Amino acid sequence: MTSSLDTLPKIGAPATRALHGAGYTTLRQLDGVPRADLARLHGMGPKALDILQAALEEHNLGLG
Repeated sequence: MTSSLDTLPKIGAPATRALHGAGYTTLRQLDGVPRADLARLHGMGPKALDILQAALEEHNLGLG
């Protein structure tokens, strides 16, 4: 699965809405954001966080 830094990976509607509500619309914006901060967003679960981390790692990036 190749991800683009300009889009968000498929993580489910609640998690996507949570990210958009917090102002994150691209994968690139999540580099370095603390995982704990994202986990506090309503609708964001461990599976979505794992998908985001894996997508970032494809670009040698990661959550904080």
